[in-house]
Amino acid sequence: MENKAAPANRVLTITRVFDAPRDLVFAAWTDPGHLTRWSAPHGFRISHCSGELRPGGAWRACMVAPDGAELWLGGVYREIVHGEKLVFTHAWDGQDGQPEPPTLVTVVLKDLDGKTEMTFRQEGFASDASRDGHKGGWSQGFERLGELLGELGGRSAR
Repeated sequence: MENKAAPANRVLTITRVFDAPRDLVFAAWTDPGHLTRWSAPHGFRISHCSGELRPGGAWRACMVAPDGAELWLGGVYREIVHGEKLVFTHAWDGQDGQPEPPTLVTVVLKDLDGKTEMTFRQEGFASDASRDGHKGGWSQGFERLGELLGELGGRSAR
């Protein structure tokens, strides 16, 4: 039987420390009003964001590219530990409108004396190019997250 698992190098892990409390970082990940302000690369925007924050609950979003193209995506929450952990599937809609094969995202938040260490992991990419593209997009989004957290009462990110 062939092993269909993605190669280990098709895992994306990004760690950031935000000068903001864990509950605020968690809220930025789970409040649609906050997500629309940070969860896209520079030049993109989120025009729609909704979901049912519970294990088994679905989420859906639309990212709008600088040229106006709408990129729809969604998934299902698998695990939620308030203030500590989110696990959810992440799948882009294909050209036929059907979801492409999902990746799995895990976000772990740890308290560092009032700051928050966020470890982001996304796995199951179909290709190295997809993983690398997501790395750039998420990295820019996390820059925007740091800015938002500063506005919401945190201080900065590194």
